[in-house]
Amino acid sequence: MNIGILGTGNIGGTLGKVWDHAGHQVVFGTRDVNNPKIQPLLERAGGNARVDTITNAINFGEVLLFAIPWAAVAATVQVHAHSLQGKIVLDATNNFAGAVINNVGTILGSAPTASVYRAFNSLGWDIFDQSMFGEVEADLFYCGPEGENRPVVEALIADVGLRPVYVGDLDQVQLVDNLGALWVTLAFQRGMGRQFAFKILNR
Repeated sequence: MNIGILGTGNIGGTLGKVWDHAGHQVVFGTRDVNNPKIQPLLERAGGNARVDTITNAINFGEVLLFAIPWAAVAATVQVHAHSLQGKIVLDATNNFAGAVINNVGTILGSAPTASVYRAFNSLGWDIFDQSMFGEVEADLFYCGPEGENRPVVEALIADVGLRPVYVGDLDQVQLVDNLGALWVTLAFQRGMGRQFAFKILNR
């Protein structure tokens, strides 16, 4: 799978590394391809990953991960609206201080034919780097449209070592957002730290 990752921070960098190790072709899109922080990222990722402009990463990706700052998404999707049409887009951005936490509406407003999923927003990047708790895999809750693209998203979640849990279509996005807010509250306000995740237990 060709994956374009917008953002080279903790979320984008970690998921790009894991997907590279899983055998996907990864291109990190950045505003400054000569940033000295990029080379260590590529070394951690491995042989399939490379860095390029945001434009080229979007054009390359069959799947696009938005892991840039929340406030930068609107301008990015406006500039690249045509190239986003018809692509699978994963929104991992968060604005916990705002009235709207996600960027799903912003992306669809500029690229209505994109297949947008809300995913990778409800756990810390540390969990994406090491998802197993002993022999138990953490769950990742996500939402988005049914259809042929959902199995692709589930496979990418599984490649990170997480069990995908489908919450429903995008009308359930607030549930997924609230899990992210819960994780942040427990991690930083209730002193649980970053090394925990969510798990559904079935009897």
